[in-house]
Amino acid sequence: MIDVIRKSDSNISNSVETIHTLEYCGACNMPTEFAIFRLHGFSDSASGKEHVVLTLGNIADGIPVLARVHSECLTGDALFSQRCDCGAQLQEAVKRIAEEGCGILIYLRQEGRGIGLINKIRAYQLQDAGSDTVEANELLGFPDDLRRYEICKPIFETLGVGALRLMTNNPRKISALEKIGIVVHEQIPLLCGHNPSNREYLSTKKK
Repeated sequence: MIDVIRKSDSNISNSVETIHTLEYCGACNMPTEFAIFRLHGFSDSASGKEHVVLTLGNIADGIPVLARVHSECLTGDALFSQRCDCGAQLQEAVKRIAEEGCGILIYLRQEGRGIGLINKIRAYQLQDAGSDTVEANELLGFPDDLRRYEICKPIFETLGVGALRLMTNNPRKISALEKIGIVVHEQIPLLCGHNPSNREYLSTKKK
């Protein structure tokens, strides 16, 4: 546990309190093609990872807020890969928050379903040779999904968020969030990014 200093921001008070191993590092405006968001930075001393959060509007008014918890996917989010639907989901989530005028997107640094970028590339090599997503991870010695969501709770608490209207297709993500005390008021599907290159991937993920 570490003391977290909530530095100056329009939605965050100047106070010191103990929250997990997470430090709030500050915020700035970030213009996008959809809206001008607030970009918040968090540092987790336990994992050494840095996470970012986009917010728009008053997310601390007690009303269930439109939200997305998105795990890093460098190939899909930044390199336009069509092997997955991650980049399309990220863009669609940001667009929907902008259209609503209020919402939050947590961007977690847990690449490749938690196995890391290099192992993700190795898993892709195995998929090129005929393995599906789960089989490739298992051949590398990993479970099918190593993502963790405990860090979301102190992030939501720091930013004053209560219940969520969560944009996700994954019921396991909802269960994981609810187990740590986060209220998911509603699930909102993100049905986008389907293409011939990721048809088998999406089928495996659904199963």
